[in-house]
Amino acid sequence: MAGRHLWSTPVQPEWIDFNGHMRDAYYGLVVSLATDVLMDELGMDAAYRERTRATLYTLEMHLHFLEEVKLGDTLEVSLRVLGADAKRLHVALEMRCARHAGPAATAEFMLLHVRQGDKPAAAPFPPEVAGRVAALAAATAALPADGPGSRQMQLKPRP
Repeated sequence: MAGRHLWSTPVQPEWIDFNGHMRDAYYGLVVSLATDVLMDELGMDAAYRERTRATLYTLEMHLHFLEEVKLGDTLEVSLRVLGADAKRLHVALEMRCARHAGPAATAEFMLLHVRQGDKPAAAPFPPEVAGRVAALAAATAALPADGPGSRQMQLKPRP
């Protein structure tokens, strides 16, 4: 696993489509649930969200489907922090299962710390969260990628 282990989950029967593999929407669900685990690790758990009325919003997500995932697989999600500033967190997630040598999927998220209310607005991470973000970024900075990163999606003209 190229990143730092974040979360594991068995593939659920209801995630399997008529082709016998995991439906594409559930790849997104798995990496989204893994970002919930990330929030907890950074101290932005349910108590934090209730106390501060702040959370992470997903601004952008890029998902690469690399291998089929099937019923009986257990998915391991790992994390690397690609960048962070006062309000944002750019992370890469890799989803693996034992049947494949490389990742089954990769995802990148741009996350924004938002104070909720009548008019949600971006807000800086509080110092204790910013410290955890910085520590996680430092701990994962040298970890290699084992799958494609973001790129512009386009159809290139054929010659």
